[in-house]
Amino acid sequence: MTYWVYHERQEAMLCGQHALNNLVQANAFTPVSLAEIAGQLDQMELNYMASNNEGGVSSKDYLKRLAEGSGNVDESGNFSIEVLRSALLSRYNIELPNIRQQGLSKVEVTTMDGFICNRSSHWFAIRKINDRYWNLNSTLERPEVISHFRLAAEVEALQTSGYSVFCVVDSLPPPCTNEAMMDQGLEDDLIKGKTNAMTRADDPWKDVGSGRRLDGGTKSGGVGQQSKQISEMTEEEQLQMAMEASLEQATQNDSVSYPLTEEPADGVKIQFRLPDGSRAVRKFLESDFVGTIYSYVSSKSDDRNVELRAGFPPKDISSKKDETIAEAKLAGEMIHGRYA
Repeated sequence: MTYWVYHERQEAMLCGQHALNNLVQANAFTPVSLAEIAGQLDQMELNYMASNNEGGVSSKDYLKRLAEGSGNVDESGNFSIEVLRSALLSRYNIELPNIRQQGLSKVEVTTMDGFICNRSSHWFAIRKINDRYWNLNSTLERPEVISHFRLAAEVEALQTSGYSVFCVVDSLPPPCTNEAMMDQGLEDDLIKGKTNAMTRADDPWKDVGSGRRLDGGTKSGGVGQQSKQISEMTEEEQLQMAMEASLEQATQNDSVSYPLTEEPADGVKIQFRLPDGSRAVRKFLESDFVGTIYSYVSSKSDDRNVELRAGFPPKDISSKKDETIAEAKLAGEMIHGRYA
């Protein structure tokens, strides 16, 4: 049987996303979906603090945590282990325990389906495909085979060098066995060493599975194409690239302005938890754009850029800026704001 190996290549610092997709062998998770999970986890932590700290939402600890921003995703797109765990559990009902967890020491490493490895801000996956283990590090040009004989030593060496190793004992989705997934490479090509040709025709792995940048482009895209491979960059250069891409996207998103008119006498009420922790209530017309809500919160936040979330679990509403409040069903909602 012919197997295809999915390998996302890294751009910017979205290695957590690439590690997850390489582990499940599919483009299953996006930066947006993982960011939503991060937001939900942040809100759960804040709700817990509000319920258990003396002073509630006015306590120093709560306000400090609120001002710190997300504890589950940073500005460069690096996600926490809790985000990765929640993503796997909600989509595939797969748990991701630390390999040092009690009870796993008796499980033979070579019987496990896969691993997620992390040190500092870098994540990568190791996955069993067709009874072979593959290093699917997104900074590699192409996947690399790890023999069963070497696997235990590799995992031990990673932990010795400071990596945290998380494992999937079983139940990973099966690898692809059909030609529909053309952004994947043939396992046999890797085994046979077809890795040195200069053209895609001779080298099926050339530019296969390139990752996504924060600005939504791809490795092969024209605008913003990087002349330097991610594997050749320092962490500082990667962070700078990620920030530039993020700022470019923010500039595009903010290119349309939404004038804030006087508060109507009759309208729908929307409650706010502002970025500084204070509360507010304001009336809007149902025909007002959601972007107007952003203008209001920004006016209450020294005209700083803000992120807004609504619903339960809270979800980012930036994609709804051009919808009316009625269309977005935000009348009567509680909207949570934080500094962007």
